[in-house]
Amino acid sequence: MPALDIHSLRAHAGEAVSMLKLLGNEDRLLLLCQMAECERTVGELQALTGIAQPTLSQQLGVLRREGVVDTRREGKFIWYHLADGRALDLMQHIHRLFCAKGAQA
Repeated sequence: MPALDIHSLRAHAGEAVSMLKLLGNEDRLLLLCQMAECERTVGELQALTGIAQPTLSQQLGVLRREGVVDTRREGKFIWYHLADGRALDLMQHIHRLFCAKGAQA
């Protein structure tokens, strides 16, 4: 496997750090866990995570600005889904490591 140059390594490291910072917030992690399973409405996300409305809106806004999630409107409902394949891969791996039946601490 050929070695990457330092500029490429720095660019990729920066992307990884940005993603890890997003995942480093408990509320955002809970939201992403729910969206990794399927598309969710704001009401569903609130009911499933117990995150209060102001915090929920703030964290969904952060995830949207960073391009990790996207939305679609259907009538009066706004549906949120993971828009970044890397985030979905990470969430699936995190689920296997920490949430799946038989996961070890």
